[in-house]
Amino acid sequence: MGKVALVTGGTRGIGAAISKALDAAGYSVAANYAGNDEAAAQFSSDTGIATYKWSIGDYDACVEGVAQIEADLGPIDILVNNAGITRDSMFHKMTKEKWDAVINTNLNGLFHMTHPIWAGMRERKFGRVINISSVNGQKGQAGQSNYSSAKAGDLGFTKALAQEGARAGITVNAVCPGYIGTEMVRAIDEDVLNKHILPLIPVGRLGEPDEIARCVVFLASDDAGFINGSTISANGGQFFS
Repeated sequence: MGKVALVTGGTRGIGAAISKALDAAGYSVAANYAGNDEAAAQFSSDTGIATYKWSIGDYDACVEGVAQIEADLGPIDILVNNAGITRDSMFHKMTKEKWDAVINTNLNGLFHMTHPIWAGMRERKFGRVINISSVNGQKGQAGQSNYSSAKAGDLGFTKALAQEGARAGITVNAVCPGYIGTEMVRAIDEDVLNKHILPLIPVGRLGEPDEIARCVVFLASDDAGFINGSTISANGGQFFS
């Protein structure tokens, strides 16, 4: 049986591309999702990849979800913490609800998901944890104080946990996508995209979800065993950390 990979937010956008790429690479993939049953059903029908519904903002739900996947597929070897949300607002208009929602999903969610899996990885002396952060966690972004804070926190989590897992055969790395041509980004007004976003990207185009997925597949592989605590910045040259 091949290694088991769990991708949070794994049925849409970048997460769907990651799930499919890991499946193609021979992993047994479980794709978590939080709310869109129709999209998840279509994704599973199209790919044959098993889907599991729970909110990564709920620790107990994560524990139960992990237990169900391990009962169905076996111990989880690869965890891709991809799920995230936005609740954008300039800070003087930011509500506590918007702040808490983003921090709980995009930062606390990494703890909620990784913690129930960590002991098993340590016992088996192998694991790959791959955290999908963001260019805006590296450079900050006006209107995203909540999102940028959470995504920057993801990078601190990555660096700290990488040191703890190293001697147990576990690597922990991050990928920071820039502007990627997901459904959400492509819905941006074309004039705004052409005048205010693409000029910031030296390669002159949006990234593709598959380009992020290939980064993840590499970090999950045995070839990446000496890469630990690192960040791959996949942003077309928009920002250098």
